Amino acid sequence: MVLNLVTRTTKDVDVLALFSEDHLTSPAPLPESLIQAAQEVAEDLNLPDDWLNNGPSSGEGGLFQMGLPKEISSRITQIYSSTYLNVYAISRFDQIHFKLYASVDQGGGYHLDDLLKLEPTCEEILEASLWCRTHDPSDGFLYLLKETLHAIEFDDVIQEL
Repeated sequence: MVLNLVTRTTKDVDVLALFSEDHLTSPAPLPESLIQAAQEVAEDLNLPDDWLNNGPSSGEGGLFQMGLPKEISSRITQIYSSTYLNVYAISRFDQIHFKLYASVDQGGGYHLDDLLKLEPTCEEILEASLWCRTHDPSDGFLYLLKETLHAIEFDDVIQEL
């Protein structure tokens, strides 16, 4: 949303990684100072307590722990900067990866809608599909991935998997 790629109301902000000294680090756990600041913002703006969360990268099978798309840090965009906090957004290309994975993993829904709004190319969908397979190499996931690709008319990509 902050990069004007997709317009949709959301309830939270997902923290995929922390950016420190020109490299990404795990967001699990989030720094206590960030948690406290997020709680203050939640109180001030009447937001849910978990409006800022590291859910997608919090556990052993999290996105950060399993591996982010190659060279993701070279594609991030700084969207806010202050003395104590810098905020970055991931690129459209990387968003395609995450939205495809979530679409397959969670059965479509708003993730699939978001993916389609990003208007991915065949090459982008292929790269995202190959990345998704590194996170779930099971036959069941591959079947669902192919079904999703067929549903969104990327049959040429299916042949590459």
